[in-house]
Amino acid sequence: MTTTTRSAPAVHGTATPAKTPLLPVAWDGEAPFPGRWVGGVSLVAAPVLLAVGVLLRLPFPFFFPEQLAARVEHPGLIAVSYGAFAAGTVLLWPALVVLAVRIGRHSPGWALWGGVLAVLGLFARTFHAGVDHLAFQLADRQGAEAAARFVGETYGAFHIFSAFNVAIMGGWLLLAFGAWRARALGPVRAAALAATAALPLGVLKGTTPLSVVAVAGLCLALVPLGVTVLRDGPAPGRATALRWTLVVTAAAALMTLAGRAG
Repeated sequence: MTTTTRSAPAVHGTATPAKTPLLPVAWDGEAPFPGRWVGGVSLVAAPVLLAVGVLLRLPFPFFFPEQLAARVEHPGLIAVSYGAFAAGTVLLWPALVVLAVRIGRHSPGWALWGGVLAVLGLFARTFHAGVDHLAFQLADRQGAEAAARFVGETYGAFHIFSAFNVAIMGGWLLLAFGAWRARALGPVRAAALAATAALPLGVLKGTTPLSVVAVAGLCLALVPLGVTVLRDGPAPGRATALRWTLVVTAAAALMTLAGRAG
């Protein structure tokens, strides 16, 4: 049997193109951007990096004077801790896109506002990471006491990212409720995602028991989803995997060198 496709009605002799959907048709079950591989790797790797960052600073007291002292006494450990947390924060955005697209298939409003607020929260945390880096450089060169005094005097200074503090917490709650409502996550994993809102925010924050609960919840919610996303489609051939590994590694090395050059 053959089928015919009706064209849109013509206006003054000119055919009107059919409307395209707001979101393109997904490939391999996921959004075309960022795609299955980027999205899946983000879902798996970003929560793990955040957990590493949180756990490495667990032995040190929570507030900024002690964090700066820990930097002076254990520079390598603190550098890895804060670096892993910052990398996980940046890498998390594709995971949020994948999750929001899945939620949006059934609950577009929750996907929109949860995704927007959660991504804004990532921007704010990245800004905090930059302030952390500057404070650590000051501690390395002028000592922990001088750095703590400077941070204490400027801690309440206004910046535009201060307005995003509510987004850091609220985005996770909206996404979690939307994921449960849209059945993108089961009730247990949706509750685990909501626990991410308990992760402390701000500059030079250490680890609390709630921090551990928050990153554990994030891992429970997103890592299994990432494994599902990566498996939902054909695996690349060995030559393709090797080629892309070399391309990504070379690009990362070049970007690092360019960044170091200023």
